[in-house]
Formats: sequence, structure tokens, C-alpha cells
Amino acid sequence: MGQIHKILQAVVEAPTLRDKITSLPKDGLTSFVQSLILHHHHSKEPFYVLDLGVVADLMDNWTRSLPMVRPFYAVKCNPNPALLAAMATLDMGFDCASQAEIESVLALGVSPDRIIFANPCKLESHIKYAASVGVDLTTFDSAFEVEKIREFHPKSALLIRIKPPDDGGAMWPLDSKYGALPEEVEPLLQAAQAAQLPVIGVSFHIGSRVADSSAYALAIEAAKKVFETTAQLGMPPMRVLDIGGGFMAGKQFEEAASTIRADLKTYFPDTTGMSLVAEPGRFFVESAFTLTANIIGKRVRRELREYWINDGVYGSLMCGALFEPRNLTCKPLACNSSSENPTCEGAKTYSSTVFGPTLDALDTVMKGHGLPELEVNDWLVFPNMGAYSSALSSNFNGFNTVAFSTYLACSNPS
Repeated sequence: MGQIHKILQAVVEAPTLRDKITSLPKDGLTSFVQSLILHHHHSKEPFYVLDLGVVADLMDNWTRSLPMVRPFYAVKCNPNPALLAAMATLDMGFDCASQAEIESVLALGVSPDRIIFANPCKLESHIKYAASVGVDLTTFDSAFEVEKIREFHPKSALLIRIKPPDDGGAMWPLDSKYGALPEEVEPLLQAAQAAQLPVIGVSFHIGSRVADSSAYALAIEAAKKVFETTAQLGMPPMRVLDIGGGFMAGKQFEEAASTIRADLKTYFPDTTGMSLVAEPGRFFVESAFTLTANIIGKRVRRELREYWINDGVYGSLMCGALFEPRNLTCKPLACNSSSENPTCEGAKTYSSTVFGPTLDALDTVMKGHGLPELEVNDWLVFPNMGAYSSALSSNFNGFNTVAFSTYLACSNPS
């Protein structure tokens, strides 16, 4: 418990976060959200609560399970400024895929050597920017990318990104878009050598929400073969292995971590002088954010209840509603219609549909979800809303879903 308290202290004392964080008891989130609605959040716009205690707990979990692997947080998953500030305080690295992401991290005072420009196909202007600010490590998987880097950032070091042999049943596989095939590795290494660009390591990404952790074993074995190929070509020894991201907190992470630890011992028994890194995004943020949205409309059709809320598929709920509906849930908070029992404990439930605010019928958040009788200006609370929620928001149909407020909390560690 001592380690996690050190992590928590580092987070709450971050210069940009200090005095903005509300301390919560372990099960105090619902009461905090209710207090925000009643006393602070008068606009009725949706809002997030970011629990930095959850982030600290997950950092402690990562450090205990994969102490040899340094996380480089994948900014694309959730670029919330307060979250990035907490990550910076924890001495975490950052996986950035664009100039804007690099700018947001550097603005926190993060050193450029804590950033991997982890996009195998980059805009020329973004490569030039990385060169100008000293972000000197990037990924590639094609000879055309080697030529762009040679021309616009000749001081950059490279990680060759390989296609993992198996995607492990990932919900979001990436291998159809990125990763060199086995027969492409040697020509790509030679192209980089000819361009006088040092290839200092290998990266891969199994995909997000991996079901079968044995995929990591196959990918680590494939990476070892690339290390051996560089030696056969007489190239300088590689010193970086990047095992990607897509980890989910809980059982999946424990299984993946066990596999990774075992296979690192098998294929990289001596890691002296090596840097082992990963690019987790979802792992650190999914459970740390809670979204609260206001009910703006209602319709009753016999036993069916239909509700409209002021966030939806074109806002924070795209990923959950369209692609991961089994993982999307919500709880009622009837602050308007039931002050005596706002959580509606014990109330009769009805099959309910929840719509977003736009005119598109696709903007349907949930169908067949059991909810009590709610009224306009009551609220729905969505847990586990940190991954690919605010990052995917848009202004479609004139609804501004981009700039929702985020309130900072810190719960006691589990």
C-alpha cells in the first residue's frame, strides 16, 4: 500500500492539479456526482468525473505486474489535459501519433525523449515538427516512410513495426493497416541502413481488447527474430522492444502480463541495456472516467420508456453505443423527480430506449435497458467512459459535445 500512496501523492501535488481535486471515500462517487448536480453544475450540460485515485491504482497494478516494462500512454485514447498532467507527474512516457498530440504533451513540460512518435505513416509537416522539437524516435513499416524520415528528420531513430502473427481475437485488430510482414523485414532494415537511419528496436501492437493472451508470446518470438536479423546484417544491436497497447484492466491484463513476463524470459533472457516499453491507453483511463448526461425528452409507449439525453453517438458515446454495446451501461440519478431516493433503489424498471440529441436515428445509445420511471431533467450516469469517448466527440448537427466539463476527484485506493 505504501507504493500506491506515493503515486497518489505525486498526482495530487502536480502543479496544474493541486487544489482542484476532491478527495472521495472508496464508494463516494455517486454522492459526489449528486453534489455536483445540486450545488455546482447548473448548466445541465453533460460532464465527466475523472477519478485520479483509479489512475494511481492502475499505475500501481502495472508496476507490480510488469515492472520491467515502462508504459508510454497512448494519447489518442483520451487527451484530457488533467489526465495528461497526472501521467506526466508519474514519469510516464507518451505515445503520440500527430503534431497536435506532441504539442499537448510538450506543453506540460515533458521532455521530448519521453515521447515516441508511434505512427508508421506520418504527414511530412508532422515529421518536420517532430524534428524541430527534438522528438527523435518514431516507427515505420514501409520503405516510403524511410525516405520521408531521411528527408525531413535525418536525426531520428527508428522502431520497425511488425505485424503480429496472431491478433488474439482482438475486438479492434490493427494488423490489416500496420506492420511489416516477415518477408519485408530484411529489405526494410536494409533501406533504413542505406538511409543512415538507426533502427534501434522493434514494435508491435496486437490490437485492443485482446481475448487470447497467447498472441503476445507469438509476437515477442517474432520480434526476437527481427533482433537476430539485424545481427546477421551486421547492424548495431537493437535495444528497444515495444509491446504495444490494447490492454484491459482486470483479468485480461493479469493473463497478458503473465504471458509477457514468461516470454520475455524465454526470448530476451538478458535485457541489460535494453528498454522494454508498451503503449497502453484503455488500461489507464477506461474505468477512471464517469459521464453524467441530462434527460432532455421523454416518450411513453405502453410499457416502453424512451428517453432523449444531451449526449450521444456523435458525442462521447460513439464507441460504446455502436461498437461495444455489451460493455455500455448506465445508472439513473433522479435528482429532479425523486430527491428522497435519487438512485431509484428498489424502484420498478421498464424496458427503455435512450436516444442522443441529434436528428439521426443512428444516434441511439441503448435499447432494452432496464430503467426506472424517470422524468425530464433527471440524469443518467455512465461508468467506464474514459476510453475513446471524448476523443471521438464532434459537433454534428450543431450540438457541441467537445468541451464538456471534467471534475477531478481522488478516491481512496482499493
